[in-house]
Amino acid sequence: MTPAQKTMFEHLLAGERRGAGGPFNVLLRSPEMGNLAQQFGASMRFHSSIPTKLNELAIIITARHWTSHYEWYAHRRAAQTAGLSQAIIDAVAAGKRPTTMQADEEAVYNFCTELLNTKQVSDKTFQAAKEKFGERGVVDLVGVTGYYGLVSMLLNTDRHPLPEGVQPELKPLP
Repeated sequence: MTPAQKTMFEHLLAGERRGAGGPFNVLLRSPEMGNLAQQFGASMRFHSSIPTKLNELAIIITARHWTSHYEWYAHRRAAQTAGLSQAIIDAVAAGKRPTTMQADEEAVYNFCTELLNTKQVSDKTFQAAKEKFGERGVVDLVGVTGYYGLVSMLLNTDRHPLPEGVQPELKPLP
């Protein structure tokens, strides 16, 4: 390991993740980017103004958008633990709009899917998210969607494998 890689690895071990799995193995190849990414990611995952359940919804929507099998594998479980319903998780996995969402879940779903699919959000979608989460919340939704888009692209580019014995859960989208 180079000194920069060692520094990044030490930061990962000392941080909230306590490890260097998933995308961080890839990011060790570019430790300057890796340090910045892990700091931004920790902010988006652990210190977002969006409640954990809804943050995890944004993450799995992003993983589904990119068909990032490893990201889905890691965060589907986190979404379940945070209290997101299995019906919503299953619908997102299938690339379908969940039919049984609470208003805050619907605001996150609409915002993230619209942002990912059209590269912008309508005034109506923006206002709904702003009413639920405030201006900081809207910025945090953009941040979490963008960060996990980066993570998904890194994992997909690296063809990061699932753990042994784990099968991909996501089917290709049309």
